[in-house]
Amino acid sequence: MENNKLTDRVYYIGVNDRDIDLFEGQYAVPNGISYNSYIIIDEKVAVMDTVDLCKCDEWMDNLEKTLKNREPDYLVVLHLEPDHAGSIEKFLNKYKKTKVVSNAKSFLMLPQFFEKLNIEERKVVVAEGQSLNLGTSELVFVMAPMVHWPEVMVAYEKSEKILFSADGFGKFGALDVEEEWDCEARRYYINIVGKYGNQVQALLKKASSLDIQKIFPLHGPMLTENLAHYINKYDIWSSYRAEDEGVFIAYTSIYGNTKNAAYKLKEALERKGVKKVAIADLARDDMAECVEDAFRYDRLVLACPTYDGGLFPFMESFIAHLKAKNYQNRTVGFIENGSWAPIAAKKMRDEMEGLKNIRFIDEKVTIKSSVKESDEGQFEKLADALLK
Repeated sequence: MENNKLTDRVYYIGVNDRDIDLFEGQYAVPNGISYNSYIIIDEKVAVMDTVDLCKCDEWMDNLEKTLKNREPDYLVVLHLEPDHAGSIEKFLNKYKKTKVVSNAKSFLMLPQFFEKLNIEERKVVVAEGQSLNLGTSELVFVMAPMVHWPEVMVAYEKSEKILFSADGFGKFGALDVEEEWDCEARRYYINIVGKYGNQVQALLKKASSLDIQKIFPLHGPMLTENLAHYINKYDIWSSYRAEDEGVFIAYTSIYGNTKNAAYKLKEALERKGVKKVAIADLARDDMAECVEDAFRYDRLVLACPTYDGGLFPFMESFIAHLKAKNYQNRTVGFIENGSWAPIAAKKMRDEMEGLKNIRFIDEKVTIKSSVKESDEGQFEKLADALLK
């Protein structure tokens, strides 16, 4: 099975999941997802993480073919989330001499997932900077708490200069799909890891001292070229800086009138020379992509009707997602609609008031029921304010 050979001593034994519809029970993955697992074959043999239990049989088959009658000496557990650790028990029940390498936090959490698994005599507990010698290969462990679980660590293989990056640098999509890395990696990062920017920055600082020539994540393709591009994206995302100049208009509309207002603003912005104006219907477009675009661009406009004296539910949900992911460092404007008491702009601003370094635009668009000729000036004023 030589086609899974990645380097002199590292082999890929992961699997694609094309049966999944929602990743983590909420993120649409039309192109599936990969569960990456690796094996280092040296004087000692180390398996790097397992896969989701639903793909255990396929993974075990890949493992056995690659081992070629050898037995694993170690199972290295970088991350305990079930999509990576789901097959631990089956693996350890088959390979009864294999030792488990992880950190103290992981071993505390392991019984929460595998109540009857007793590995007390097989544990190898590692901490920051400690290493595991496999022969020519040597793994150095770097703790990465809250990227994006508290027990996460990454491993640096010194001889071939590989960073096994856990969920870091992962993306949605099976490995047999050809698509741009940035888009689905951004959606993955913002929605799954995005809350923990400070912790990602801390890990990037540690990683900067290592001579990394390859990055092998637990989801998505192995990164072997142009690593500066991927690292730069992670630096932008985790420091909450805008990736691109532009305006993202997120609207929700009951009868189409608020939608019409959102598109009126889009037209005004484009007339005034804004090169990128993205727009989305929060009720129909993928919520995770909407959150992604809110982080991608430096300006955001929220357009919402007043509903039961509050906000339309899709806008409430969108703002809740932004708050959960530590949305910050952006300029935000508002469009509101109401037939007798339009208060959506105030409600939206109140919901976002506690977010860090948000500049609210005082100019707002207020329409009553539908857009009229007399409203045109409001769109011009809001567009001008967004251009400043």
